[in-house]
Amino acid sequence: MQHAQFDLSHLRCFVAVAEELHFGRAAARLNMTQPPLSRQIQVLERILDVALLERNSRSVRLTAAGRSFLPEAQRILRQTDIAVAVAKRADAGKIGTLRIGFTAATAYSYLPSLVMACQEALPDIGLVLNETVTRDQIEALVSGQIDIGLLRPPVSRSELSAVRVTAEPMVVALPEGHHLASHEAIRPKDLQGESFIMYSSHDARYFHDLVVSVLEEHGVFPRHVQHMVQIHSILALVRAGVGLAVVPASAAALRYERVVFRPLATKRPRQAELYLVWRKDTANQLVEHVVELAQSLVKEAAAEAA
Repeated sequence: MQHAQFDLSHLRCFVAVAEELHFGRAAARLNMTQPPLSRQIQVLERILDVALLERNSRSVRLTAAGRSFLPEAQRILRQTDIAVAVAKRADAGKIGTLRIGFTAATAYSYLPSLVMACQEALPDIGLVLNETVTRDQIEALVSGQIDIGLLRPPVSRSELSAVRVTAEPMVVALPEGHHLASHEAIRPKDLQGESFIMYSSHDARYFHDLVVSVLEEHGVFPRHVQHMVQIHSILALVRAGVGLAVVPASAAALRYERVVFRPLATKRPRQAELYLVWRKDTANQLVEHVVELAQSLVKEAAAEAA
């Protein structure tokens, strides 16, 4: 035999009366009149086959069954409200998982700011971070393995959208005590003949080409002694006295002991650019929100620099 079941409206009516212990106040709270409220309670009691309230002309009291039922009814209503809120946040693209690719240098500067902004504005999302080089990020974006990439230009794939999020100057990293360390700024020609740690032309192509173009523009051809991929490895070799290097200014955040940084004085400023990139046809609604956050960080940085 199938029994009738109560619904949320029955629970809301019971909880309101149980909390107010007054039909008039409960009815006003629920924006209804007393007769239909009383009927809802009676229906609930018939369905449960227990008396939940003791009523008389002057007072309302909970029965033993009512006192036991009340916390469970309140819990069900709370969970219902949570479920509704979760569904709405999901529909608005404010819940779920976002997979972000980033280059190693990004972790020293921009990535922490973006992650903190996401945690504050979108506290219910999960972030999956994947450190990888620009070339691999492009392929991961196209294949759908990541949702957003923080990578170096150029971004030439037609299926991708991109926005520039940072542009920072290049500086010279040199070991403390080097004869150029006393200079306030270092000219490219000062690097002529120096032992030099260069970026790999394969796995760090962007920085390799950027540094080479700056030096060649000034007719400078330093003696390359090592080719590396990651900035922390380059700085470790600088500290060891293996050579000098040209790196983005954010590398100073690593605070390597016995490594000093000096501005690179060039004819025309060259900056290391970072782009936030995503698929134009992405199905992940979180991407739109994170792109907006990224653009707001750009505006904040510009305002601080002004």
